[in-house]
Amino acid sequence: MGKYQLIAATGCPTGIAHTYMAQEALEQAARKKGITIKVETHGQIGIENELTAEEIKQADAVIIAADKDVHSERFAGKRIIDVSVSTGIKDAQRLIDEALAGKETILADNEAVDTLESETISGANFGRSIYKNLMNGVSHMLPFVVAGGVLIAISFAVWGIYSFDPDHAQYNATAAMLKTVGDAAMGMMVPVLAAYIAEGIAKRPGLVVGFVGGIVAMNGGTGFLGGILAGFLAGYFVLFLQKLLTILPKQLDGLKAIFLYPVIGVAFIGIVMSLLAGPMKAINEEMMSFLAGFEHSNPLVLGVIVGCMCAFDMGGPINKAAYVTGTALLAQGNTTFMAGVSAACIAPPLITGFATLLFGKYFDTNDRNAGLVNFILGSTHITEGAIPFAAKDPIRVLPTMMLGSSIAAVLTYLFGVQVPAPHGGFLVLPVVTGKIQWVTAILIGSIVGGVILGLIQKKRVTDKDKKRDNKATNRTVIEEGRAGGLS
Repeated sequence: MGKYQLIAATGCPTGIAHTYMAQEALEQAARKKGITIKVETHGQIGIENELTAEEIKQADAVIIAADKDVHSERFAGKRIIDVSVSTGIKDAQRLIDEALAGKETILADNEAVDTLESETISGANFGRSIYKNLMNGVSHMLPFVVAGGVLIAISFAVWGIYSFDPDHAQYNATAAMLKTVGDAAMGMMVPVLAAYIAEGIAKRPGLVVGFVGGIVAMNGGTGFLGGILAGFLAGYFVLFLQKLLTILPKQLDGLKAIFLYPVIGVAFIGIVMSLLAGPMKAINEEMMSFLAGFEHSNPLVLGVIVGCMCAFDMGGPINKAAYVTGTALLAQGNTTFMAGVSAACIAPPLITGFATLLFGKYFDTNDRNAGLVNFILGSTHITEGAIPFAAKDPIRVLPTMMLGSSIAAVLTYLFGVQVPAPHGGFLVLPVVTGKIQWVTAILIGSIVGGVILGLIQKKRVTDKDKKRDNKATNRTVIEEGRAGGLS
């Protein structure tokens, strides 16, 4: 077991792209500095390259580049830099420099999870804490949504959309079974979301309270908004209980964990969510109706809204708001809204691919290679591949991405495409209603965005060349002037 000068942990809500991009960026930055680093990743398949207690003990500093819980309590007593996963991708070199320069925050050896969380709440990082805990819930929820959605989509695609109904001519026992399993997985969406939001805040004591709160929210018809509220209420209430019950003797710690926290927490959250079910259900239904209402009345406006939301932060909270709304509507049988969301999420990586393909000479080798890879990422609904391009020039690139995604979403709604699966990109084409129209809509939006992005890059390179030529000309004139003066 070797000693590492620096250790790090990365994690993003989906655990597909950002997590490993941040890992690679940190490892490359460390190699350039000639220092050793071990990066633990919290991806969708779990923890990889896990840090041992000895490695944590011997490390000089810790870098956390994550938008989800990475069990930071392990690093108590260490110097820690805590940033978002996107910062880990964009500013890896700076993070390495700051870690080496001792600019980290030191966590006290005796700091517990609740203390850490409380400090976060009272400080300037409150918003980031909220976001990280929300994304912790979303990251655990996604596999349930994907598994359930795809199984339901398969049953519809193979046996028909009414194949689960025993009273319909399309009825098929296998299809009905698949849909039942898919519905069960989808039904876990809200409880799991609430459970892992609470777990991100209060760790294991918050998990059961959040889970039960999510079930009450789901049964009350509050949707994912109720699940989010239940998760945060459960997490912070458990933290409150932990502080309140510190007056009890140390010998009762086991009783607190197994009895007091779950019983008091579940009772409180259950009662609160039951009382809030009515108002939350009304709010949830109004929001869904507001967005879904545009499907037929004004698909243009809906497409622009969805396109801008999906491309604005490409995997961030605004993107997730559109996606989670789509999955919630999908669970209600609305397959049209998700079609536009999927199109808008697929477009940004394809935009970079077409830009590098059509304007290759204006991009460097790394960008061209990344653009080609993004054809694969985009086709499988992985939006994050476009982030490195946006990070270099967000003021001009992000509006381009939003325009391309909006065109794709608008055309998808105008064509009346239906996508019954919440994820997968072109892999779910067999179950898509209006396959050709959907692909056409995405390609049009992506090519338009790609051409604009290529022109932006061309202008950037051309302007840079002009500045270099002007400097060279001025230098020549000065040198000639000096030579003339000497003669």
